[in-house]
Amino acid sequence: MTKEELAKYIDHTLLAPDATENQICLLCQEARSYGFASVCINPCYVSLAKKELQKTDIKVCTVIGFPLGANTTKIKCLEAKNAISNGADEVDMVINIGKAKQGDFSFIESEIKAVVRVVQNEKTKRNRPILLKVIMETCLIDDDTLVNCCLCAKKAGADFVKTSTGFASPKDTNGRGLPNGASEHHVKIMRKTVGDSIGVKASGGIRSSKMAALMIKSGANRIGTSSGVNIVNNWDDSLNCY
Repeated sequence: MTKEELAKYIDHTLLAPDATENQICLLCQEARSYGFASVCINPCYVSLAKKELQKTDIKVCTVIGFPLGANTTKIKCLEAKNAISNGADEVDMVINIGKAKQGDFSFIESEIKAVVRVVQNEKTKRNRPILLKVIMETCLIDDDTLVNCCLCAKKAGADFVKTSTGFASPKDTNGRGLPNGASEHHVKIMRKTVGDSIGVKASGGIRSSKMAALMIKSGANRIGTSSGVNIVNNWDDSLNCY
């Protein structure tokens, strides 16, 4: 895999709550320079990013129900519709994690379906591709729950399943912090569960070329990271063995 091919895996991400317009413009400039798949930004900057990336094939990705997933379904649907009307090409929604943990998978599937309907309607209305990715927050759920949530996303018609927001703060029984991002283990489970019919996005804590290579080997076909420039710049042929 060349550096140029690797760049097409990357959603160049800036979701910090204090991100400024100048930082978003720089993010878009870097995306143009490196040829990333998309920029992933908060909803308030979708219009700006769309303007900055006009006349390129780089997509504008945003997040809904972010980062907690605890908004009502109606609000998630409104967020998705608003983001698309502002120019979003891809929307990454967070599931209701509490509902998932209590095993209410009928709710999880129903909510994803509701957002899928919005995306499909907007796709038809605007005559352009729009993707929906579903964030599972893998650090907060067990493997069986992850499998069930991935199946819900697949049955509901989502385009991708995604590991993490990067904003969760899991702790062990002693109150010590636990990893909160993408892992080889979770990506493999997700790819095995959904098969080849939909995508898998690994995100959260991916800061090195070696980690990106491992995620791709494990089954990810999109990488969400704020370290895209560093990852591409440090890519070399030895990592293709992963």
